Amino acid sequence: MTEGIQIVFRDLPPSATLEANIQRKAERLFRLHSNITACRITVQKPPAHHHKGGHYHIRVDLHVPGAELVAARDPEDDRGHENPYVATRDAFRAAKRLLQEHVRRQRDHRHDRAPDVAASSPFPETLA
Repeated sequence: MTEGIQIVFRDLPPSATLEANIQRKAERLFRLHSNITACRITVQKPPAHHHKGGHYHIRVDLHVPGAELVAARDPEDDRGHENPYVATRDAFRAAKRLLQEHVRRQRDHRHDRAPDVAASSPFPETLA
C-alpha cells in the first residue's frame, strides 16, 4: 500500500511529523479504493511577500484505472491554510470527495451499460 505513496516537499524543508500525517491520510484513501495505483502528494509553501505568512498548497494526485484525480485548491482566501496540517486536512477531504465521486460514476456507468434482461429475452411473455 505505501509503495504507491510519494510525498514531495517544495520550497520548505521536509517535516517528519507532517510526512507521517500525510502518510496516514493517504493510507486511508487506499483503504477507501483498493485500485489506487499511485498517490503523489506535493506540499509547497510559497515565499511570504506580505505581512501575513504564506499559505501552504497541498496537491493530491491519485491514479486509478482509467483516470487521474487531482485535488488542489487555491487557499488564498483561507487563513487556516497558513497551518500545514489544516491545509493537508482540507486537501485530503477534497481528494476523498473526488475519489467517492469517481467510484459513484463508475458504478452508475456499469449499471447503465448492463443489458436489460427482460427486453432481450428470446421468450417474450405471452401470459396476459
